[in-house]
Amino acid sequence: MSLVSTGSITPVRTKSIVGEPEVLERPRPADASSAETSPAWLDLKAAAIALAACQIKDGSIPAEASHPEARELVARIRRDLLDLAPAFPHDAEYLAALDADFARWQGDGFGVPDFLDSLTAFHPERHREDRLRHLVVFPMYTQNGSAERHVEALLVEVIWPELIAGVEERYGNAMFVSLRFVDFTPGYDSNSAVLFPETVSMRSIPAFTWGAIFQDREAARFRRVVRAAAGITKLELSPVDEALLGDQRLAEETFVMWDLIHDRSHMRGDLPFDPFMIKQRMPYFLYSLEELRCDLTAFRECVRLAADETIDPDTRSRAEQVQHAILFDRIFRFPLTGSRVRNYDGLGGQLLFAWLHQHEVLHWTDTRLTIDWAELPGVVIALSDAINELYWKSIDRPKTAHWLAAYELVRATLTPNPASAWARGLSDEILAGAPSGYTDAVLDDEFPLSMFYEALGKKMGDVIESTKGIRAGA
Repeated sequence: MSLVSTGSITPVRTKSIVGEPEVLERPRPADASSAETSPAWLDLKAAAIALAACQIKDGSIPAEASHPEARELVARIRRDLLDLAPAFPHDAEYLAALDADFARWQGDGFGVPDFLDSLTAFHPERHREDRLRHLVVFPMYTQNGSAERHVEALLVEVIWPELIAGVEERYGNAMFVSLRFVDFTPGYDSNSAVLFPETVSMRSIPAFTWGAIFQDREAARFRRVVRAAAGITKLELSPVDEALLGDQRLAEETFVMWDLIHDRSHMRGDLPFDPFMIKQRMPYFLYSLEELRCDLTAFRECVRLAADETIDPDTRSRAEQVQHAILFDRIFRFPLTGSRVRNYDGLGGQLLFAWLHQHEVLHWTDTRLTIDWAELPGVVIALSDAINELYWKSIDRPKTAHWLAAYELVRATLTPNPASAWARGLSDEILAGAPSGYTDAVLDDEFPLSMFYEALGKKMGDVIESTKGIRAGA
């Protein structure tokens, strides 16, 4: 069977000419569980990679000389989608819209791609069933991966065990989707661990109904980095930590619980601003505090859950594991991952480490790291309270006054760059000017790494780099 053009955006199957290998029938996957080894997936993946090589940063293909090849590649992708679709009946509406979007993109001469229709037809949040698979293809950039909106293709699997379903009943978050990688194109052979609808190339921004995180990647890199960091710092791991580092599935469930509570926290609390700050241009330390606020909210909620004897033992145990995961991911991986250019997650990790050290529950003595576990929860919650108080007070402050207060909160614990204009005091011209002047005055590395992290980074650099593109079982 082969695909022929009928002037419609929907492909039509006709009888092929016997002996033409490019149009011969191929075996279809019996179900989604075998999709990654099917000829259709392998060809789709190869075609997507080749098509991405024809695209420029905005996803278009302006070079007319590349159009014949692009048309051939799109035809292959559409044929492969048709072969794979029966294995994904829950995504039928999306896959039909995806075929139409590819056809329209080609018909419009490969301008900036518009896949709004297929994006709005994709609803993974409606199918949160453990081990259910999705086939995902979009022109998109990958956060912490590639900034170019190229065609990417993924096979993914839902992580939604019974315990997590029970937690979601307590912390309702209907938009949250947790995933595991099965296979992917090069955009995800990176540090990217999210699948967000806003990364897709489209003509307008709809109301988003889902956001997905790859907890298998988060868990795998956590296990590798923390094991190495514990060895370097001579940290004595607790039974809770040994369990997390020794069991990928347990670590995945722990990260699902963490992210589920974290994600909803962006929309809850005394917030002086739009929680979805992606459209705002602000000093990067504001993003640091927001992400840290949500992590510390998850931490304090899990302290409460772990102490609640009316809750089932498995959930209480997982809540304790979330606390350990937040602590060690934040203090070991975050500060040393990525560049020092406005690294807001890195800054949040630095702030947590220094706060714990200065409140004497984390000790770096005789080149050995130790933690006072009994006192730790109260000190972490105190930092959470400090950020929450900043937010509450800033409801009544002008935006730039909130920024200045936030800076003072951070610098009370972390030492600014000696060259910092913010640390010396912004000029009257900046203070009286537009908010952009405040942001422009922030150094790329406003709060440099401490000597502790500089030394740790030299020993951890290769380990952290090795987690690029990591997946479960690595």
